[in-house]
Amino acid sequence: MAALMLSAPETVAQDNGSANAVGTAVGTTTEMPRLRAENTLGDLLDHPSLAGFAEHTLPWHGRDYDRGLPLDRIGSLLPYHSAVDTGSVLAGLNLLIENAERGVPVFHELYSDAEKTESPDLSETGLFFFPGQEGKPFALIAAGGGFSYVGSVHEGFPYAAAINALGYNAFVVVYRTGQGSRAATEDMARAIDTILIQADELGVARDGYSVWGSSAGARMAAFIGSHGAAAFGAGEHPAPAAVVMAYTAHSDNSDEEPPTLVVVGRRDRIAPPNMMESRIAKLRAAGIEVEYHVYESLGHGFGLGVGTEAEGWISDAVAFWEKQITITE
Repeated sequence: MAALMLSAPETVAQDNGSANAVGTAVGTTTEMPRLRAENTLGDLLDHPSLAGFAEHTLPWHGRDYDRGLPLDRIGSLLPYHSAVDTGSVLAGLNLLIENAERGVPVFHELYSDAEKTESPDLSETGLFFFPGQEGKPFALIAAGGGFSYVGSVHEGFPYAAAINALGYNAFVVVYRTGQGSRAATEDMARAIDTILIQADELGVARDGYSVWGSSAGARMAAFIGSHGAAAFGAGEHPAPAAVVMAYTAHSDNSDEEPPTLVVVGRRDRIAPPNMMESRIAKLRAAGIEVEYHVYESLGHGFGLGVGTEAEGWISDAVAFWEKQITITE
């Protein structure tokens, strides 16, 4: 592994803990190297604080990566995405590293060893935890990638870091690829099970949670909102307080939908706005609260939208979610 350049660590959230999770010993403060733009995929994969789960941070399961690829070119691994901001990618990864150093159990398995032995594809999955203020609700985030890859480095970890900055807990689910929406949504439902069963240990509220997704991940979030986690193999749980969807072509809906916020780029050729607008019209006709943002200059997969007209949309989405939490309470 090439030598890593150190950058100063930042203060992070409290040491929330649970079983079946990976992290350093609670209370430890050993400072490991922070990732920088000039570091490589090899540096990321070999990072001591990510031992045992580093591959789950990257988009393609089982790929023989070019370990020399600089992190400022990580966007080349995300063919369906745009506006990949190196600073945001690094902020999300480094927050994960900082939390691990503080003893936070940052990675959780979704399935048992027995389940993974029976179905090896379940080894693709996992759940990353970004703790916010103890006792606050959580956001569960699914990145996109056309069900071919999982772009958590662009629209998973950066979202979680932004949501953390506003005080809330966040989780990023890594799901099975190559099997379409059903298997992926089952993994998101299992993530809800995992979080709610361990809510006390994790220090997160059981009610008022939100589900977030971008592109393929937005379809997953919408399926959970429309049909509930139990429809995808999980236990019976309250519906999410809000669904946050970014740039997806999704038409399915049910008679009872959570309040929904939607963002999309006018120039999106993968999931054009009119496809989303048809569903929005159905939700509004049913009396569901919908907040809709269209960004005129953007295409598909813009993530946080740093440096674009969409920058700051995460704060708008959290404000929308907070309004639903207040209504629920």
